[in-house]
Amino acid sequence: MKRMLASIIILLSILSFPVWANDALLKQAYQSRQSDLQVQGQGEVIKILADDNYGSKHQRFILRLVNRQTILLSHNIDLAPRIPNLKVGDWVEFYGEYEWNSKGGVVHWTHKDPRHSHANGWLKHLGKKYH
Repeated sequence: MKRMLASIIILLSILSFPVWANDALLKQAYQSRQSDLQVQGQGEVIKILADDNYGSKHQRFILRLVNRQTILLSHNIDLAPRIPNLKVGDWVEFYGEYEWNSKGGVVHWTHKDPRHSHANGWLKHLGKKYH
């Protein structure tokens, strides 16, 4: 019985590894001040900010990762649909480019690249992908 329980715990650790690995990568990027890094992760919305209307329009909100790091998501809504009805407490998955800043970093390029010169990014909220 103990051996089976240990096997189940190991299996669960392996299955959840990608989430922790992504948090670890983002923490490392923040600590070493890295930028221009393709990242994937997920977090809880802790603050919804006003849209950035300077140049291309961006929907902006702050996520808290499981490791407690905060990250600003800046989603270009001129190139991708806005996440409607986004609320504090919601969980959002993301794939985009990380840029370092002193507050935890910014993830942008969460949309398809119309010029095909950059990796296509996305956001996922309540099972729906926005890209």
